[in-house]
Amino acid sequence: AQIVAFVGFLELFVMKDSANGAAPGEFPGDFRNGFIDFGWDTFTEEEKAFKRGVELNNGRAAQMGILALMVHEELGVSLWPGGI
Repeated sequence: AQIVAFVGFLELFVMKDSANGAAPGEFPGDFRNGFIDFGWDTFTEEEKAFKRGVELNNGRAAQMGILALMVHEELGVSLWPGGI
């Protein structure tokens, strides 16, 4: 119950998008709320585009890694030497 309440709090008060009254972000998925600032506004447009591309590629690599682990699990192939 605490996890559900915490996630609900985040959805309603922290990670706002234009659908629930906040100002729309610079790009899809921009959930900045003005509370935590890591200096995003100090980057040039070229640096912002590069950093968004890096983040997308990291996410894709993580998804492929998880997919590979699931495929190995279903095939019954051991990832450890000696077949542990």
